[in-house]
Amino acid sequence: MVLGRRAATLAAAATLLLTPALVGCSDSGSSTGTSATTAQASGPADPVAAKAQIAKNWTAFFDPKTPPTERIKLLENGEKMAPVLGAFAADKTAGMASAKVTAIAFTSPTGADVTYDLLVGGSPALPGAKGTSVLQNNTWKVSVKTLCGLVQLSGAQVPGC
Repeated sequence: MVLGRRAATLAAAATLLLTPALVGCSDSGSSTGTSATTAQASGPADPVAAKAQIAKNWTAFFDPKTPPTERIKLLENGEKMAPVLGAFAADKTAGMASAKVTAIAFTSPTGADVTYDLLVGGSPALPGAKGTSVLQNNTWKVSVKTLCGLVQLSGAQVPGC
């Protein structure tokens, strides 16, 4: 019975991001804006502040109370992904979703691996999920790669993802 409940929860989590509007999810053409002269080779110049911003921005991005205009600012290439975010916000299941960042490991001055729990109604739907964050225009954002990964988790074939 636990397996059936987990499958239902995973399906609900996947539903959060599945809509016909999911087009253009590619990671190509991303631009990361940071100064290489002020960042260390293995991570940002201020990793404590960067981790705090990543956790804050991921929590806000997956919070259904965050307005779409703010979510656009928290997603890599957010303007390009606006139709996806609109569909995401309109989904009834998205109104019950949230994310809790549990670990962050920097891969470069402008990139980080993020481990998080995707929660639906406060219960873990995808515990220990893996994603990435990118520094773009001096803001740590949820990567398009992460968003597309959640979509593909359901087995859907979305152009550009």
